Amino acid sequence: MYRYIALLRGRHTRATDDGSDIDHALREVGLQQKVALGHIELYASDDTPVLSLSPGSALIGHVFSRDGHSPIDSAKLASASSRGELAKHVIDELWGEYLLLHAPKDDPDATTVMRDPSGGVDCIYSLRGGFIASDISIATHARLHTKEIDWDFIRSNLIYPYLKTGRTGLIGLRELLPGYQLNIRGDGATIDEMWTPWDFVAPQQRYRDRREAQADVRRAVASTVNRWAETDKSLLLELSGGLDSSIVAACLQDAHARVACCNLVTPVPGADERRYAMLMADVLRAELHIETLGFENVHFNFPPPHAVAPSTWFLQHASNELKETIGRRLGVNSFFSGGGGDTVFCYTRTAAPAADAFRERGMIAGITAISDLAELHQCTVWKAGRLALKKLLAPPRPPRKADRSFLAATPAQDMLEAHPWFAAPDGSLPGDRERIFDLAGTQVFRDGLARGAKWHLRMPLLSQPVVEACLKVPSWMWIAEGRNRAVARDAFADVLPPDILHRRSKGTFMNYSGAAYRQNKSVLQEYLLSGQLEGQGLLDTDSLRRFFDRDLATRDDRFMRIFDLCAVENWIRHQA
Repeated sequence: MYRYIALLRGRHTRATDDGSDIDHALREVGLQQKVALGHIELYASDDTPVLSLSPGSALIGHVFSRDGHSPIDSAKLASASSRGELAKHVIDELWGEYLLLHAPKDDPDATTVMRDPSGGVDCIYSLRGGFIASDISIATHARLHTKEIDWDFIRSNLIYPYLKTGRTGLIGLRELLPGYQLNIRGDGATIDEMWTPWDFVAPQQRYRDRREAQADVRRAVASTVNRWAETDKSLLLELSGGLDSSIVAACLQDAHARVACCNLVTPVPGADERRYAMLMADVLRAELHIETLGFENVHFNFPPPHAVAPSTWFLQHASNELKETIGRRLGVNSFFSGGGGDTVFCYTRTAAPAADAFRERGMIAGITAISDLAELHQCTVWKAGRLALKKLLAPPRPPRKADRSFLAATPAQDMLEAHPWFAAPDGSLPGDRERIFDLAGTQVFRDGLARGAKWHLRMPLLSQPVVEACLKVPSWMWIAEGRNRAVARDAFADVLPPDILHRRSKGTFMNYSGAAYRQNKSVLQEYLLSGQLEGQGLLDTDSLRRFFDRDLATRDDRFMRIFDLCAVENWIRHQA
């Protein structure tokens, strides 16, 4: 929903005297020049907030003070003596969804761009094209960029799907990762890390008292949810019925905003969560809109969002269309989601929390954590202890596991580029490694949700204050008394219905996805075996044919890999 492009004067590849044709093209897509920052011309849509800080700096997006109430002190920001001081102040004192642009007057060759840690404002850039933008379609409409598939990236993306690294699927185009700053000088550029989750899991940062942790997590979540609700005024809460979206709902009780809720059900068992969704809608005294995600909603060839890498599979597209229909009918300004809650609230499935407790707090804390682990996973204490010991002694696992299923045989290769958070500090705890690696994975969530191009898509649980507060909670506190996400449950125990507070199960769309595969198997086979991936020799066509020829066995979930391949194929086909 934040739409902008920053033009770096003198870098445009098109032969124009004054850039008037570029200006006209940008006006055609609803962008007007908002401010000139030194040698940067910033264009943005009317509903994209732009805050000028000084003759050379501006903030794009929504920005709030840490206490949630104090106004932004523009004068203090404008008085920052250097770009580093300005960026540090914004990171430490503010939060929101924003991009910080800085172009000092006394250095016409320098440009810096910082993206907030939540990644709420998209940021792609091309040094050759001379632009920084929210949306590749803006640059292509102005003829500042011509799309060309980066097939090396596609090969890597097939092996390590749904991973952001800064590289994109288009040649000559990169993405600035959340929490990082791009420094452009002349024909070159460097990247600086301005925010990292590793700072918040350091021993000196950890909570030692569970009640203190609960209080801070509640304060961070409640204030963040309310600030976004009051900013947007009207919203549609995607209420799944699970703990995470229910916590977001609980925080909306006193918000000064018009709130409606939606929930999707399917014709097959597994995903019907309406009973739990109704409980929270009743707490909110809000209307719950229930829609059925039928098999007629299943499509594999559809225009994906303007993401610069494969991102959307059929289930995201189908559910997005239904939610957009509800949103249009209600006239809301934004969608709210509990997305990222499993990661932020440390919904772990390994023995890492017990290993962490042993490493950092010693024998008594470790034994308590083993007991909690056994209760959580309904296994014996001896098994939990054995797994914790193995986690303690085994070398760290790689951040991501390669998936070469249904791909043509190629020489073994590592990721062409890794996410910078994968570089864990020496001595880092197993549980911290796992949850920070998972946190890096949440950065793809927004890309696959097309409604984020037309409405604000808020994921409050991935906002900076919430993530920081939750990272400070040691992993073993999250499994206290054998409950997953225990700190979050305790923090909101007084505002959640008992059936949700104590719930251990989760809804799943796996049955629906499996049925969709069975009904569309011949379509999927034709789509992949006559597509761009096959044409590039990237698929193991014999393996695919054998899989399609067999009936799907019980518990065989490899059809999900087929959907991943189709998502990549679909993205490629729509780049022309």
